[in-house]
Amino acid sequence: MFSPRAFSENDLHWLDRLLARDPFVTVLTTGDDGLPELTRLPVLYYRQGQDITLLGHWARANPQSRHNGTAKVLIDGPHGYVSASWYPDKETAARVPTWNYATAELRGQLQPFNDTDALAELVGSVSDHFEASVGQAWRFEPERDDHLRQLRGIVGFRFTVEQVQITLKLSQNHPEANQLSVINNLEQLATPVSDELAQWMRWRRDEAATGN
Repeated sequence: MFSPRAFSENDLHWLDRLLARDPFVTVLTTGDDGLPELTRLPVLYYRQGQDITLLGHWARANPQSRHNGTAKVLIDGPHGYVSASWYPDKETAARVPTWNYATAELRGQLQPFNDTDALAELVGSVSDHFEASVGQAWRFEPERDDHLRQLRGIVGFRFTVEQVQITLKLSQNHPEANQLSVINNLEQLATPVSDELAQWMRWRRDEAATGN
């Protein structure tokens, strides 16, 4: 992923935020024909310091479920259009429109697994995590044969991260007046997308100001 130096971030708490807001990621591998293969799916995210692991599963029929080795995971963040008319210096600096966004790319090793106990533990963890996120309590019950039979249709994976690339293009390369104007105009749009992007711009400004 191309990431201009001005927008590259190293602090992994931004990765924490990205995956907390949207754990539905893109897993990217190379197919037998040399072309990219990708799957969109939810993951569980674990981080201890610099050690990062993602867990998830494919449908067994997915050709990507047979991949074992190097892969990438793409993570989406908030994004949106920025009008050049929002910049106070639009005329003197000959500003043009742009697109602000936050995103991350992870490179690492993808390891599929088929062990029934490991799959049961994974599906139980996935359901517990996401059920809690919507205030419900459905549970995978490995002691039930009808639940266990469902495991035949999936292949689990563990993705061990070796490299993290975080990109935050949030107007930080602009003068303060431009940044504040973009935030204000995004908030005036009053949509969920514009409000979230404005919040991420504020976070980036606040943390840059405090050196965090």
